[in-house]
Amino acid sequence: MSSRRSPRQSILLGAFALAAACEPPREAAAPIGSPLPGLTAEQIASFQAGESAFNHVFTPDEGVGPLFNENQCSACHTSPRTGGTGEQFLVRATRFLPPDQCDMLVAEGGENVRTQSTPLLRAHGIERQPFPATATERGRFNVPFLFGAGLIEAIPEDRILANEDPDDADADGISGRAGRDALGRVARFGRKAELATIRDFTESALRLEMGLTTPSHPDEGTIGGAPLPDDVDPAADPEIDEATIDRLTDFVRFLAAPERRSFGDPADRAAAARGESRFSEIGCTACHVPAMTTGPSEIAALDRKRVFLYSDLLLHDLGPEFASGCGVAASPTELRTAILMGLRHRDVFLHDGRTADLLDAILLHGGEATAVRERFRALDRVEQEELLTFLRGL
Repeated sequence: MSSRRSPRQSILLGAFALAAACEPPREAAAPIGSPLPGLTAEQIASFQAGESAFNHVFTPDEGVGPLFNENQCSACHTSPRTGGTGEQFLVRATRFLPPDQCDMLVAEGGENVRTQSTPLLRAHGIERQPFPATATERGRFNVPFLFGAGLIEAIPEDRILANEDPDDADADGISGRAGRDALGRVARFGRKAELATIRDFTESALRLEMGLTTPSHPDEGTIGGAPLPDDVDPAADPEIDEATIDRLTDFVRFLAAPERRSFGDPADRAAAARGESRFSEIGCTACHVPAMTTGPSEIAALDRKRVFLYSDLLLHDLGPEFASGCGVAASPTELRTAILMGLRHRDVFLHDGRTADLLDAILLHGGEATAVRERFRALDRVEQEELLTFLRGL
């Protein structure tokens, strides 16, 4: 297959090479799980208060459940440090109505099919949430890293929208488009790009993972559409106040981005550099955009910082192999480009963690990524391994 680049790929590669040549030295990176460098004493205190709330184990008397997945944030976001990933999966049930309508089955609990129940609910014979009978798709998603989330949130919308090409105007086979939340805002968080802010992400996790009601969502919901038994929820609603949501949001917002590996062996360093060049040459950076810059911010640690996220934060159709349920503005086969920042700290890959082999993860790409995948396949084994070395250093 030809490795000829499209005009957009050539422009992206040239721009990346120029940016790399002119790139100022990167700031000293903080250890993973640490707060962003440059925070004020007050911001560090907010980070620490949020971390305490993040590690707090909520009880049924405090409002956890009656249906839930875990009873603390760090039960899922634990590896390699607090704010990282875990072995759990979010299961989502949706009903897709072609050509472009998605029923999230909210009334039936489709947003998050929860797997545990409190003792009071189990006394009624209910041990977990039933899977919605009207669903046409099931999505399974592993736990995302939260490291560097505040920097990602601070990237201006126009920078994200600049990479959109919904009609594939340049005919390169890649037609990314921005995800949108229920209010129509540009969304950058969530595997289906459906959450616009860290606060939205935080509140969604409190409600859907832990069953904790909030001031803006004080209703406990139902069990597959049926009302809860009267005696299963002892806590008054809302169970979480705004101040706690603020603290949790600050913790996530102020988590430092993970640093890249520093290869000690000169041969490994050279191989990773060649692999990084190859990553661009075969077109991976058309979706996995290496870096973006945050906008002006009153928070100095977020003000006009270069973020090496390796994602355009757009939705792309990756073909039937990646079908995972629809989203607010995403078809079943569309996913937001995975953020590769911190990849070296992951043990499994892809949105559903289906493989522990990075080579397999690349070769499973389809849809808009098919041509790039085939260019990777056409590399000789040494070139492929150099590209993998680069990725293992992210």
